[in-house]
Amino acid sequence: MKPLAFRVRPKEFKDIVGQDHLVGPKGVITKMINQNTIFSMILYGPAGCGKTSIAEIISSLYPLSSFSFNASTDSKAKLKDIADSAKFYENTICVIDEIHRMKRDVQDFLLPYVESGALTIIGLTTENPYRSINPAVRSRCHIYRMNEITEPDVIKLLKNTIQSEKLKPMSDDILEYIATASSCEIRSALNMLEIANMLDDDELNLEGVKKLIGKKVIRIDEKGENYFDVASAMIKSIRGSDPDAALHYLARLLQTEDLEFICRRLLCSAYEDVGLGNPNCGPRVYAATKAALSLGLPEARIPLGYAVVDLATSPKSNSTYLAINNALADLENLKSMSIPPHILNKEIKGGKVEYKYPHDYPNGYVNQQYMPDELLGKTYYNPKDTGAYERGIKDFMKKLKNN
Repeated sequence: MKPLAFRVRPKEFKDIVGQDHLVGPKGVITKMINQNTIFSMILYGPAGCGKTSIAEIISSLYPLSSFSFNASTDSKAKLKDIADSAKFYENTICVIDEIHRMKRDVQDFLLPYVESGALTIIGLTTENPYRSINPAVRSRCHIYRMNEITEPDVIKLLKNTIQSEKLKPMSDDILEYIATASSCEIRSALNMLEIANMLDDDELNLEGVKKLIGKKVIRIDEKGENYFDVASAMIKSIRGSDPDAALHYLARLLQTEDLEFICRRLLCSAYEDVGLGNPNCGPRVYAATKAALSLGLPEARIPLGYAVVDLATSPKSNSTYLAINNALADLENLKSMSIPPHILNKEIKGGKVEYKYPHDYPNGYVNQQYMPDELLGKTYYNPKDTGAYERGIKDFMKKLKNN
């Protein structure tokens, strides 16, 4: 028997939940169908929200002139065959799954066909097309974001499925738990419902379902938009000195088991956000990330949790981050920059300009020019007062300037 999620896949727009703005009675795609005019479009949103179902329903209305293409696995040659067939049909539709993975040269190949209307594409992606799709292709498509599926949407779907598939009746608390445990991902919810239906009648209660379903699904699309959103939220929580929120997002990232990515993000934060506000934090975080990589999961959570709390509760300073960015910006703006001759300490015509060795002077300091003439007086590094260490730097630099 085919899986439940396959059997109840929507065959009409009315069966799709949560996307009325697209396929409801007044939805934009519904209007296209009613007027027999399909424009190229890109549907994007999280997994299990109905992108593929919408595309398949549209394709079913044009059975002789609709084709499918998977950007991850299919070749450019297949797309060429689809494009060549377009001349035999008035409306040729090509559903492109994972369009964000399509190589740029393949995307470029599509341009003249989409431009002329010879080929109507329906791109499906979990990533934001404004970042992942060739602008030339994107500008020729209507971009539609899919709504997040809500718990009421899932519960309604589960009730309809129980009725249509003649499954065992289930209480509201079981359906609410399935909606929560699936993170409102429709496929996961239907899979859980199918498993729960296998329970004997005396076991079909909330506790029985919890034991059977097991671990809650964490909605995080590894390497997709949501993946980086969670990572960004963790770093912003660290920057905002909220260790509890940072630990929450770390826990979500740990579900992906991508330790190297997590470690890189934490190391970057140590030197970008904490910096000289707490200079000992960088080496500590480095040691913690090395420990995490050596330990592996599940033990890696321990040093990583330590690193996150250390970062979030440290005094913050982005002074060195700003300093190097400003220095790099000047390299883009200035065509040439000299080095003061005494720094080079070379013989020059008319005599010798000597470099003054600071350690030969009191307090290891002597006033001399180091900056190129073109940048004389420029200041990149501005110490902050957030940490005791950098306050000391600020006082030290002030004394030097007063000498």
